[in-house]
Amino acid sequence: MTRFPGAGPTSSQTPLSRAPSGFLPSTRDGLRHVEHVMGMPVMFDICDSELEVAALSAAVDWLHWVDASFSTYRGDSQISRLNRGELTAGELHPDVSAVLERCAELHQETDGYFDIEAPYRRGGSAPAAGRGGARSIEPSGFVKGWAVDRVVRMLRDAGAVNFMVNASGDIYAAGHPDGAGAWRVGIQHPRLSNEVALTLALRDGAVATSGTQARGRHIADPFDERGPTGLLSVTITGEDIATADAYATAAFAMGAQRAAKWCAGLNGYDAALICEDETVLMTAGFKAARV
Repeated sequence: MTRFPGAGPTSSQTPLSRAPSGFLPSTRDGLRHVEHVMGMPVMFDICDSELEVAALSAAVDWLHWVDASFSTYRGDSQISRLNRGELTAGELHPDVSAVLERCAELHQETDGYFDIEAPYRRGGSAPAAGRGGARSIEPSGFVKGWAVDRVVRMLRDAGAVNFMVNASGDIYAAGHPDGAGAWRVGIQHPRLSNEVALTLALRDGAVATSGTQARGRHIADPFDERGPTGLLSVTITGEDIATADAYATAAFAMGAQRAAKWCAGLNGYDAALICEDETVLMTAGFKAARV
């Protein structure tokens, strides 16, 4: 158990700027770009000077396709149409079907705490019923990481080796930046928006955080209408960013006591829990990666 670090003069986090128009060259070799999509900024930092802009453009196009297909804020998305009963499961795009199948697996892996129906149960309201009595769903707790995972594969197929993709705090880091052995990733302070709580050295791996820092208490406990208690944020690291994203959401939904026990038993993933009493609980693997 580690005391939560407070604000300090050497701890800072630069707020995101507006998205640039077009793809900008970095101060070093490579490409840097911020794309506003899926309601968030997605930042690309690519150190490989040989990578063509077309590869980055294709990755951005993919993210916009994901937004158009999965967003519950867009009435024409496949998820919105499924929720209204205008589509059946058999009529979904294969990628949408694959996401929903993986969400069902994650529901089992997390003892039911990763639940894409849970957001519609908040306040005791029953989920809306679609055609055939289907429940309304909100798979964004998996989709963001899944979209980044595909972007990583696209960039690697195009020849990228050293790069980072940051989707509003869900990050995949490959290789290393120039002059360093690993990427340094800061975990945002859950109470001080311009401060960093923890810093990790990351190479060829993912980190995903769920908590109150960006959107307040938006994660529902599928078993308790009062919502999860005891946690400010949960950060999960591992090889697969989509799984790490879902695990972070599920662990936060569990609340502090259950999440601590569950995270300690994870295989291939590590965790840091920032609790409401300002203590930090970390697995051994997370401690080893901490700078």
